[in-house]
Amino acid sequence: MRDAPELLERARELTGRSLRQVRLVTDTTNFMNLELGDVLEVEGRRFVLKGTEYEGRFGLEEQPKYWVKRAVDWEDGSAKIIKLEFFEEFDISRGGIKVRCYRSPAKEARILAMVKGNPNFMQGITLRDEAGNLVRVLERIHGGPLDQHLQKLECDHQEYFQSHMRGVLTKLSVALEAIGWLHNQGAHHGDIRRDHLFVDEVSGAWPWIDFDYKFEFKQNPYGLDLFGLGNVLTYAVARRDITYHWVHQEYPQLEDTLRPEDFSPVIKNRLMNLKKIYPYLPERLNNVLLHFSNGAAVFYERVEELMAELTPAIAELPEEEG
Repeated sequence: MRDAPELLERARELTGRSLRQVRLVTDTTNFMNLELGDVLEVEGRRFVLKGTEYEGRFGLEEQPKYWVKRAVDWEDGSAKIIKLEFFEEFDISRGGIKVRCYRSPAKEARILAMVKGNPNFMQGITLRDEAGNLVRVLERIHGGPLDQHLQKLECDHQEYFQSHMRGVLTKLSVALEAIGWLHNQGAHHGDIRRDHLFVDEVSGAWPWIDFDYKFEFKQNPYGLDLFGLGNVLTYAVARRDITYHWVHQEYPQLEDTLRPEDFSPVIKNRLMNLKKIYPYLPERLNNVLLHFSNGAAVFYERVEELMAELTPAIAELPEEEG
């Protein structure tokens, strides 16, 4: 509905735009119809919408996430992310096993309540609109995803190894252990990727975001999370994805040394045996990565198993100067 002129004035102030009208929205079911300047009122709180969030995944063109909105709090003008109810389900293949995945707002709401006050996870609250839809109101993180953070380091890989890797993996260890803590609460993240691990430039924390995926993986209820952690760890060690195509372009002389067992069983063209590209990597660290490869005799089943081998491997890395 249209609301009073004072609402229009406040919405203009918070968006910085010359809005001609304002709508007061109390039912978010039709989130595709929400527009810039709309005022969302939920459980007595108001938020002014500033636009739709986009997801640009791993170099692909950015795609709008129409159920996720940028917003500001009506009272104090603080930045928020608003996630509205959106359901989907689909199958993915992991290591030749078909896994059913669901998007569950209720699951994310439970985890938000579970991790309240924990700096290793995004923070927010869940409200219900007048139609009963779950509206998750998230605090905006002052920073970007892990891959963007690592790309800001202007150095080649050997310098990265000598001067930065130990610090990066030490910080990453805290994030890995946080997922272990989540598992011990009987929950899982569900969509662990490097762009779902943020670096907060204000607090220094590395919080995980986006908890709304759940999956059926009977072999190991935490298995997809573990493989996700392996991919994030491998990216942090290489500071990029090492694929067969990339090796063909950058290190053609090494192509013949690569074997199927060197690659991931989950993402087929992703190299896990990084020592073949970076021979200065310590054996102990590379052996951790090999647990996520086709050649692994045993896969990690718990984060604690991963950390038991990763922690001493990090201790062997060069110490940062200063």
